[in-house]
Amino acid sequence: MFYLSPKQVGGLKDDVLSGLTVALALVPEAVAFAFVAGVQPLVGLYAAFLVGLITASIGGRPGMISGATGALAVVMVDLVARHGVEYLFAAVVLMGIIQISAGLLRLGKFIRMVPYPVMLGFVNGLAIVIFLSQLQHFQFTGEDGQSHWMSGSALWVLLGLVGLTMAIIHFLPRLTRAIPASLVAIIVITAMVLVFDMDVKTVGDLASIAGGFPEFSIPGVPFTWETLWIILPYSVILALIGLIESLLTMTLIDEITSTRGRGNKECVGQGVANTVTGFFGGMGGCAMIGQSMINVNSGGRGRASGITAALCLLGFILFAADLIEMIPLAALIGVMFIVVLGTFEWSSFRILGKVPRADAFVLVLVSAVTVATDLAIAVVVGVIVSALVFAWDHAKRIYVDAHIDEKTGSKVYVLNGPLFFGSVHNFKNLFDPQNDPDDVVIDFLHSRVYDHSGLEAIDALAERYLGLGKKLHLRHVSAECRLLLAKAGNLVEVNVIEDPRYRVATDQLG
Repeated sequence: MFYLSPKQVGGLKDDVLSGLTVALALVPEAVAFAFVAGVQPLVGLYAAFLVGLITASIGGRPGMISGATGALAVVMVDLVARHGVEYLFAAVVLMGIIQISAGLLRLGKFIRMVPYPVMLGFVNGLAIVIFLSQLQHFQFTGEDGQSHWMSGSALWVLLGLVGLTMAIIHFLPRLTRAIPASLVAIIVITAMVLVFDMDVKTVGDLASIAGGFPEFSIPGVPFTWETLWIILPYSVILALIGLIESLLTMTLIDEITSTRGRGNKECVGQGVANTVTGFFGGMGGCAMIGQSMINVNSGGRGRASGITAALCLLGFILFAADLIEMIPLAALIGVMFIVVLGTFEWSSFRILGKVPRADAFVLVLVSAVTVATDLAIAVVVGVIVSALVFAWDHAKRIYVDAHIDEKTGSKVYVLNGPLFFGSVHNFKNLFDPQNDPDDVVIDFLHSRVYDHSGLEAIDALAERYLGLGKKLHLRHVSAECRLLLAKAGNLVEVNVIEDPRYRVATDQLG
């Protein structure tokens, strides 16, 4: 991945200027996602302010930007259409409580279970989604009420302004890094449009962003079990999507900044932010990879960058709506296109032919599912496919080295490889109870039993040998297995010095 500005530890000035740049980019995004969710623009703007402020203050990843996102908006639209916006606010409050619980239960650590190909697919998929989301600004509504692609001079003017924005962001850091290049580009393009009176779409063409302070209000829904059952499914889905997107974005920012965020703290931060937002008329939110990349690439590293972005956004709503509404969309499109270039993992094209085919397939699959559906489904699909591929691959790695003990005449099977649900079938086919001698030894020194299926397979094999009247000895079986083996328990030979002490069948993630 190439970066749009060098990685550096920025001071307060860098954080403040970067936060201002992010705030300008947040406005059209928040308004657009509010429209997707079927709510008023201020509902999205309040969410961007509150979620951004709280997560920046108490979250687990300084420098990461949170706010209203499209991944959540597409889930919310059904709830709003069916039951109204007050039910959305109630669902956001419950969503936050679920996320707080996830953090307190320390579930954030399970982000480690996401394989690297899934992470690459997530990054590439979101880059494509960000790119596609900007294409709507190249369309207009005709007299027939249908959307049409721009053409002629209007298209060329827009493309020119977008290209100039991208050029400023790319080349300005070579001259100076005193001011974020994205902020300079937005100011320059806005000035050009005003001076030359260009007929281009602005932020104001999307909606008015003027408003007051968000006001505290308990969601106006009946406090009944029926209400709970209505909002609970939406809240669970929103909480999962929000945490998955936030934790994966945190991992990406960790990699870029060579620092480490705190997953469980971020879960709590996201939860508190959404709970508060639901009581102040916001649509909730989570980490935003696009704005986070703008912040990091503009020099924002500390909490001050996210706090500044949130406070500036509130300032726009209260005092500077008219000025912000004058910003051309072309400038913000250019900023987001640069984000796409910086976010997409271009090296994935180079490594596709070098990594295992299964990993390459997962990478492409997650990217495609992210674009076609949403992030949560894509990540779940990627993890499941990766797990199945891993299980299938390791299921084939179990084998035995068999020999006859010259001293005792016993046949010794030295088992190698993991014994778990995927390898049980192959395990059963490694032995020949019918033709084996009367005394058989199975040595587990180089094998490990991972689950209950493996235990059952050992029990079943022991029962087959016992049924034929043959003596069977099991060596180097762990203490946990000895306790859990029912049929073969009395056959286990205990060697205190050599027997392994690893935990089997009761392993838990730390």
